[in-house]
Amino acid sequence: MDRPREPLPTRVEDTPPLPRAFAATLEAGLDALSLSLAPVPRAAIDGHARLLLAWTTAINLTAIRDPAAVAFEHVIDSLTGVAVLRERGADRLIDLGSGGGYPGFPIAAVLPAARCLLLEPTAKKAAFLSVVAAATGLAGTVEAAPVRAEALAADARHRGRWPAVTARAVGSLADLVELAFPLLVPGGCLVAWKRGEMGPEVAAAGRAIDALGGGSVEVRPVEIPGLDDHRLIVVSSHGHVPATYPRDPATRKRRPW
Repeated sequence: MDRPREPLPTRVEDTPPLPRAFAATLEAGLDALSLSLAPVPRAAIDGHARLLLAWTTAINLTAIRDPAAVAFEHVIDSLTGVAVLRERGADRLIDLGSGGGYPGFPIAAVLPAARCLLLEPTAKKAAFLSVVAAATGLAGTVEAAPVRAEALAADARHRGRWPAVTARAVGSLADLVELAFPLLVPGGCLVAWKRGEMGPEVAAAGRAIDALGGGSVEVRPVEIPGLDDHRLIVVSSHGHVPATYPRDPATRKRRPW
């Protein structure tokens, strides 16, 4: 007979401590980014990683199980976006398809964000993100919502109200433009984490940008050893987004950009 599974931890102190390799990797990456963390955001980042590693044994939150790799491939990669958001004075953001909480959660902790909404349509993953926010003391700032961006864009409380949208490893750049622009204030930006050659994706995204009120694209290389093929694509929204966008997923698949 199978034994009932132990309840998943909801407090950081009920999870195994991180090995020294996590801290060493994180600190080296922070040095490369010229970031210095105060104790509160550092504790939030560590607590998030501890809960992620504990929960991912039961829920597929990440394929990365080595703590040092989590520090570099999740946390440091996420924090490459902090400089862009600080430059633009964006202290409120939506993170699309947040999954295990990257990049939105560490960015919210380090920025620091006045508000961060983590969109994750899978209910179990959204529940995990809510646990992390509560366990790390960021529940007043970070909120997880088990909804799709299309539904949020139809809500007057969110449409055209956010200065920034982030997205990492989810969807084509053109699709991300279509999902993000309706949520952005004019002049707001989408920051997308991408890899490798971006020419074809940027060209398709240009067609989406033109249809959604216009804007501009900046491709920023990530100059961190080990992340050399990574790119931050910063897409600024300049105009009014027609009410017909975003289209539903089936229409976007049938009529891609």
